Amino acid sequence: VQLQASGGGLVQAGGSLRLSCAASMRAFRIYYMGWFRQAPGKQRELVAAITSGGSTNYADSVKGRFTISRDNAKNTVYLQMNSLKPEDTAVYYCAAKRGGNPLGAYEYWGQGTLVTVSS
Repeated sequence: VQLQASGGGLVQAGGSLRLSCAASMRAFRIYYMGWFRQAPGKQRELVAAITSGGSTNYADSVKGRFTISRDNAKNTVYLQMNSLKPEDTAVYYCAAKRGGNPLGAYEYWGQGTLVTVSS
């Protein structure tokens, strides 16, 4: 399983970015997918998750601003980030797991993509 995240960059506060994560595994549609982030000096945290059925979960800090979605035909999961704040600055990682608790541990991880939000 390989996960390739992209779409990070530098954006001003209030701006938007869309992250993409292209997955290589077969039967992508059965996997739960998650976006995590890790800011300097902080622990990694779950930002958003989407199940195989399309149910979603979000961290309280991003609710109403971020949207996770998936395109099973393209083996890709997205994170649309709007109204970005400086505190959203972090390395963002995508991850995958085969069912279970979407808020629990994930099995597969991609490399990170850096998001920097300037004030």
